[in-house]
Amino acid sequence: MVTSEWGAIYRELGARPVINATGSVTLLGGSTPVQEVKDAMDAADSAFIPLIELQEAAGKVVAEAVGVPAAYFTSGAGSALTLVTAAMMAGDDDDKIEQLPDTTGMKDEILIQKRQRYWYDRCLQLAGAKLIEFGSDDGTTEQDLIDAIGPQTVAVHYYAHEQDPADPHILSLEKTIEIAHEKGVYVTVDAAGQIFPLENFGKYVRMGADFQCIAAKYMGAPHSTGMALGTEEMIHKISLQSFTGYETRRIRGIGRPQKMDRQEIVGVVAAVKRWFSINHEDRLEDAERMSREIAAPLKGVPGVTVEMNQNTIGHQPFGVFVSVDPSVTGKTNQDIVDGLREHEPSIWTRIPDGADRITLHVFGLDEGQTEIVGNAIKDLVTG
Repeated sequence: MVTSEWGAIYRELGARPVINATGSVTLLGGSTPVQEVKDAMDAADSAFIPLIELQEAAGKVVAEAVGVPAAYFTSGAGSALTLVTAAMMAGDDDDKIEQLPDTTGMKDEILIQKRQRYWYDRCLQLAGAKLIEFGSDDGTTEQDLIDAIGPQTVAVHYYAHEQDPADPHILSLEKTIEIAHEKGVYVTVDAAGQIFPLENFGKYVRMGADFQCIAAKYMGAPHSTGMALGTEEMIHKISLQSFTGYETRRIRGIGRPQKMDRQEIVGVVAAVKRWFSINHEDRLEDAERMSREIAAPLKGVPGVTVEMNQNTIGHQPFGVFVSVDPSVTGKTNQDIVDGLREHEPSIWTRIPDGADRITLHVFGLDEGQTEIVGNAIKDLVTG
């Protein structure tokens, strides 16, 4: 709902709160911790603890729950990507750990399929690694990968986004792992949102990848939290690069700025436990209901096309696609997006890159806000 108390703390600061119909996006704050996570974080305030010990103990709990060899907590999935590149290049050599981001004398090239370039692959470069494309815009073959692996190749990176239809023109992860490991090269996977169905959680490590990341915000943990899942060897090397390694071992790795608090680590553990115990049928039913509530006021409005997003994979199930016909409404999709931002209360949504329609998600919406969103779009179109 939007009451007088809604967003008051932001208005007191002179900032404008918004209704989030975009989803779990960083620019709007990512997530709201669920009650179980808040309770666990409050309980963590009761004592201090050496964080290197907490990382190890909590990592074992999560790794066992997920079914992977090892887990480590990071300040978001992007942090995990940066730490793993440092871990692969410097290994357990303390001199090299302190040398980064200067990669002289290290294997420092990470291969990525040209068709798999994406917005967050920048995180792979922050420790000094170089991204090298292989394949072409038309696709990737096994031979492309074989030919691309050279003396400086440390890893092949793969982007997993199972919400989208499988790209038949890319090299599969199975074949990527097979070829890379034959050549003695690591395989890393960005699987930040691949948390449902539950068998997808950690699947890529179980398939044989050396590492994958998860964004814990998608499960109701704080926005600034994530996880690295992987082999025991890889997670150990990541720990050497982390802020706890920096402070406990007094070795100056690149991970010092990416610190977490004890409350956040405990909060992620609580979020994982909850994710593996809640009734996901109820969760999906709620998301579908809220999506239909957005769509309801728009049905039958001339010039407006409304379609339910039927996706249930990953972190943002269902949602609504909306498109307006300028010849009928006198407005474009971008006009609607801009108008929603000027609405009172302000509503944020977007047209994804390369798309021709507005995508609305219910991940960040509270009860009662769905009707506000749907009716605001209707008013913009008909007003």
